[in-house]
Amino acid sequence: SFFRFAFLTFLQVFAMVAALTSGLTSCLIFLGLWASILTVPLILTYGANYAKVFPEAWYDDQPKDYWNVEKGVRPSPLGLSLGILAVIVGQTFTIIYFSLWKYGYLCSAVPVQLVGAPPYQFGVALKGHLAQPEGFLMLGGYLCLTWMLGVMPKSYYAFSGGVNWLHVFLQLIIQDCLMYFMHKMEHVLHPMLYKLSHKPHHRFTNPKLFDAFNGSVLDTLFMILVPLVITARIVPANVWSYMAFGSLYANWLTLVHSEFIHPWDPVFRRIGFGTAADHHVHHKLFKFNYGHLFMYWDRLFGTHRSPTAVDQFSKGL
Repeated sequence: SFFRFAFLTFLQVFAMVAALTSGLTSCLIFLGLWASILTVPLILTYGANYAKVFPEAWYDDQPKDYWNVEKGVRPSPLGLSLGILAVIVGQTFTIIYFSLWKYGYLCSAVPVQLVGAPPYQFGVALKGHLAQPEGFLMLGGYLCLTWMLGVMPKSYYAFSGGVNWLHVFLQLIIQDCLMYFMHKMEHVLHPMLYKLSHKPHHRFTNPKLFDAFNGSVLDTLFMILVPLVITARIVPANVWSYMAFGSLYANWLTLVHSEFIHPWDPVFRRIGFGTAADHHVHHKLFKFNYGHLFMYWDRLFGTHRSPTAVDQFSKGL
């Protein structure tokens, strides 16, 4: 079955992490962070805990089409609130992990680029990261509007069924595929489009984690929001699968902008997942590695460049 295959694949990945990184510590970091990013959907779907915590009137157990219901009927904000909470919790754990990694409490962090990590004040950069209007403000606004106006496909309002991991994976890979094409479009369609949309983000040729959403309103619209709208129409996810996808997506996008190599990066690179070094290639050379979460599209369309082939990058990749 798919789940048996997924479980065996997970065990293989776990074994590869142990073999290719610094042993048990790195394995625990890998498992701890990525599981903590999924804290809210994992806890609330375990044993259907959500049904024990929230009154039944607060959510829809089955899919419901709110776009075509009678005037004045709106979705409950519970699913929306939990989704935003999931991202906040995931981002909190991501920042805690990164601060411990950056300052050497977990291991000696290796910068992606030979010039070293860019200097900055952690607190100031963190505040800027959280306050950027083109980041979490636009994403939060998108989530609120699409949910409360009832424009999401009806399956997204359903609480039954738990997390469907196939749907989560499909959302991640379709979203990243669409981002690849939108990203490349911003680069090559017209110089003015690039200047107005994506160029502000490319002022960071040696990016840091807190630069992830530092760009422009048009960049977020084209590269994140438009793909989100399309992905939701392709994958019939429920609220928990959408929540798991959203938290993984937002936090993975943040992590690939890190100025340091993550302990799971050697494994991720082997299986074609996007890493901080892969994305640094794009920021440094501009015309390679348009994908973020996966490198499959770059390899397929001839735009991939391995970070190990870039002279300016650390040799410990």
